[in-house]
Amino acid sequence: MIQVLLVIYLLAALGVIGLVLIQQGKGADMGASFGAGASNTVFGASGSGNFLTRMTAIFAIVFFVISLVLGNMYTHKGESQWVDPSQGQVVEQQVDTVSDVPAKSSDEIPQ
Repeated sequence: MIQVLLVIYLLAALGVIGLVLIQQGKGADMGASFGAGASNTVFGASGSGNFLTRMTAIFAIVFFVISLVLGNMYTHKGESQWVDPSQGQVVEQQVDTVSDVPAKSSDEIPQ
């Protein structure tokens, strides 16, 4: 389960990076309005902006949701389980709490 989420997380991150790099800045529209390369667009004059913006938003939402899910899965509050990345499975471990450790008297503390 975690490996699948990590793969989707990585693909969403790469998708956001790629789509942001493909998009043109707002200053590029001014040059296109004067005829500088407006005929070279694949999606038309404004068609690519809507498509790329929507795809970037979708990839960003997937990225943030999976980030929250993975963060929640990796922080098992109060539990004594952790996920071993090399094996991809949950491993039990003993957690020492403060009540398990015997208290030292003031005579035993070195000064």
